[in-house]
Amino acid sequence: MDKKIERKNKTLKKVLLYGGGLVAVAFVITALYREAGTSRLNVQAERLLTDTINKGVFKEYITIFGTVEPIQTVYIDAIEEGRVEEIFVENGAMVEKGQQILRLSNLDLQLNVLNQEAQIITQINTIRNTSILMDQQSLSLKEQALDVAYRLDQIQKQAARNRSLYQDKVISQVDYELTEDEYEHLNRRQHLLKLTIDKDSLFQLMQENQMVNSLDLMQRNLAIAKNSLDNLVIKAPISGQLSGLGLELGELVNRGNRIAQIDILTDYKIRARIDEYYISRIFPEQEGSFVMDGKTYNLKIRRIYPEVTEGSFEADLVFVGERPSNIKRGQSIPLKISLSDETEAVLLAKGGFYQETGGNWIYVVNPESGVARKRDIKVGRQNPVFYEVTQGLDVGEIVIISSYDNYGKKEELVLK
Repeated sequence: MDKKIERKNKTLKKVLLYGGGLVAVAFVITALYREAGTSRLNVQAERLLTDTINKGVFKEYITIFGTVEPIQTVYIDAIEEGRVEEIFVENGAMVEKGQQILRLSNLDLQLNVLNQEAQIITQINTIRNTSILMDQQSLSLKEQALDVAYRLDQIQKQAARNRSLYQDKVISQVDYELTEDEYEHLNRRQHLLKLTIDKDSLFQLMQENQMVNSLDLMQRNLAIAKNSLDNLVIKAPISGQLSGLGLELGELVNRGNRIAQIDILTDYKIRARIDEYYISRIFPEQEGSFVMDGKTYNLKIRRIYPEVTEGSFEADLVFVGERPSNIKRGQSIPLKISLSDETEAVLLAKGGFYQETGGNWIYVVNPESGVARKRDIKVGRQNPVFYEVTQGLDVGEIVIISSYDNYGKKEELVLK
């Protein structure tokens, strides 16, 4: 019986020994399998930039640069061509509205005005002569009408007498008929003269209207020509500071050439260039701001220039409320233009990781193990400082935001 018990103990020990060995081998094999399926890379922790995920106020905006310009600029172009004869003010001077800036000369234009004046004088004389002739003709017709009326009255009386004498057989039939024929003739002539006088009056009225219209047209042309002469004297359209005047005496100025500009310096605006990517998200009255000497100044977009040149477009922003007292024309200022209202969001600081991941994944650090593991995320809106995290990260987690260029998309980074 004792020998049998010893054999059973030895067998049990062997079974336990073999079983433990198999478990150890399985554990090692499992560990090796897991290690083989995970790609790792050792990195120096002090070379990394990290960020702790937090929740805060998010506002979408863009940062751009703008240039300070006068609130209004009026450009002065040459309406008529000419040669510079006199310059009355210097470039950079303050001018008042209507003040003369320079005078041009144009001999052809002056001769044209003189010719038109001579034509108008000739036309006036022609109208006067024609009017006199028409009056004379009208008077002649009226005189003829009076003469016919007188003769008709006389012959009517004579015809009445001859009719009585003919009935009494005192005069012959021939004398009687002659008187009657003359009476009928004068009647017809009187009627014809009346029609002639009426048509002459109508014709005279039409002629007078045509001559008056013709004269009025010539006078308006003369007024335009004289106005062209006035345009040879360049005057300030508004009060302000004159700039851009670079003409010299004797220089020829063509029609449409830019002569100068006048800037109103009572206020300023900021002209900003914005990337064309944002052209559909920029609107009038949109808010903007900038910081100068530690103080924030508010702006709003007043005008948008939709023409895109070299990948950007321009917009004018004006001050809302107070503006800096020390702002200068031509000064470059960094601006913020708001693209959304303030909202609560999970925030992720911007960094070089985005160039490699496109915001689709990020390395999340486990502080206990010192290992950063790759995790899929989603980001939404962004501003120059933060991304809005919509999925994949929780508040308090630590992520690596520096560049991933040297990591080769490893699953894990071991921080040393």
